[in-house]
Amino acid sequence: MPSDPKETPPAHLELGVIGNGTVAALIDRRGSIVWSCLPTFDADPAFCALLSPRGGGGDWGIELLDLACSGQQYDPNTAVLITRLHDHHGGAIEITDFAPRYRTHGRMFHPVMLVRRVRPLHGSPRVRVLMRPRNRYGAEVPQATGGSNHLRYRLADTTLRLTSDVPVPMIERALPFGLDRAAHFVFGPDETLHDSPADFVSLALKRTREYWLDWVRYLSIPYEWQDAVIRAAITLKLCQYEATGAIVAALTTSIPEAPGTERNWDYRYCWLRDAAFTVRALNRLGATRTMENYIRYVFNLIATDRDDEVGPVFGITFERELHERIEPHLAGYRGMGPVRVGNDAWRQRQNDVYGSVVLASAQLFFDRRIEQRGDTRTFERLERMGQLAVRMAEEPDAGLWEFRGRAAVHTYSAAMCWAACDRLAHIATELGLDDRARHWHDHAVALRERILARSWNERLGHFVDAFDGEHLDASLLLLADIGFVDPMDPRFVATVDAIGAALGRGDYLFRYIAPDDFGTPETSFTICTFWYIEALAATGRRQRAREMFELLLARRNPLGLLSEDLAPASGEHWGNFPQTYSMVGLIQAAMRLSRRWEDAL
Repeated sequence: MPSDPKETPPAHLELGVIGNGTVAALIDRRGSIVWSCLPTFDADPAFCALLSPRGGGGDWGIELLDLACSGQQYDPNTAVLITRLHDHHGGAIEITDFAPRYRTHGRMFHPVMLVRRVRPLHGSPRVRVLMRPRNRYGAEVPQATGGSNHLRYRLADTTLRLTSDVPVPMIERALPFGLDRAAHFVFGPDETLHDSPADFVSLALKRTREYWLDWVRYLSIPYEWQDAVIRAAITLKLCQYEATGAIVAALTTSIPEAPGTERNWDYRYCWLRDAAFTVRALNRLGATRTMENYIRYVFNLIATDRDDEVGPVFGITFERELHERIEPHLAGYRGMGPVRVGNDAWRQRQNDVYGSVVLASAQLFFDRRIEQRGDTRTFERLERMGQLAVRMAEEPDAGLWEFRGRAAVHTYSAAMCWAACDRLAHIATELGLDDRARHWHDHAVALRERILARSWNERLGHFVDAFDGEHLDASLLLLADIGFVDPMDPRFVATVDAIGAALGRGDYLFRYIAPDDFGTPETSFTICTFWYIEALAATGRRQRAREMFELLLARRNPLGLLSEDLAPASGEHWGNFPQTYSMVGLIQAAMRLSRRWEDAL
């Protein structure tokens, strides 16, 4: 049913995402583009209303006068978003939003471009076009110059042109007009559009729909929860910057993990860990090209990395230093600043990255569908990750939760270093490199014994988060998933039970509850709840796992998307959006829990 904007203001994360592998945009339920960084995921946000620019604006709205209610949905199995607005007089309009993506002239067309079509549905609707981009993180109004059928905007990092069949003065001055026919908007390169806006939009929409329908058609989806998995997969696809293969953790910055806290970070960068999770999830669905593109990104990093150790996070065009700063001209999500640009996690040591790289790459050597499979040369490049894993496995690090004020030898980091050695042994065997297989197997066996000796707390009766420690964190739920222990190992079962008791809050799971650099966590970490669901299923408690999974699915926003965190009391979304981690968790849990096609049909 359409929602009443007076009853529930569109301030929370009831947003849709469109994109094409080059750009992305977030759109609220009234059809306003409230966030889009142009010309790349990590560039200055031309549309930044989501983070409350102090000077106002920062959006691209199609305002229906005397709005009564709105509704929103995706065109099924695509990244095309449809918003319908209704006024109090029986009038209604439909806004179709997308970023063109399709194959033409032997290559993928995915330009820096956002496209909108607005058409009347009923009555005599009157609308205004509110085109209000900002520059320099909300600090400036960009210079705009008009032509006969277009407006040119000089943005901070690029110049883009808005071409439309709506008269220019109507857009320039935000004048109301009766919408008696479809209106078309193409916001893209500062070049002449050779077709009419209507013809260009019509053909681009047709081809973009066809691309997404074809991409989805080849996914190996589970029998149950198909719509949820498809939407999650498309969302993950939209988070890969195709020019380099980098996968961002989220498309936003500085949406806080909890209300009124300073736990807000810039996630528009590529964490090797998060990207590896994304690759593994899409691989399970058969979408292996994301992996191939990402591995090229990683190998470019490795090839040019002059430092011995490898950092945890990089820019989408291989930047190593992501200096963190505060942007004062943005008040923050719902006024909850500060707004950060950059992320000082690049300075940290996070030793699980070596295992993340090897696990993300392993399928290259075994999957015969892949066009350019891994070979001996590829293996030799990965061996550097194994060498670092052996050296760093028992060194203190910040851990996958990126503690800024303390370091320890984290169990998960050490186990991922073991995983690097273990997978390299399997890869070497596949390639017939017997000496290297024995080398990595011996390292894996010895490292596993040392990790078990120091991560198992006999007095407490469960694994602990750090060597010789006494605390729990949700990453221990992954020990079975990566093959470090058998899921029915009594030690793992006991750890799952202890985590549920200590970190669970109803049907939600916290990543940890011990105070950190910013106090005590207030919201649950959504992927941790999915990890717990998977661990329950793996340890024989499938029915409880299914119940929790269904409850978590119900917490998605109306378009099927998830942010990073959920508030246990209200189910409200917090943290950056859409969060790849959360969508990965959904896919993996659904794949584990769904009935098989063979049993269901």
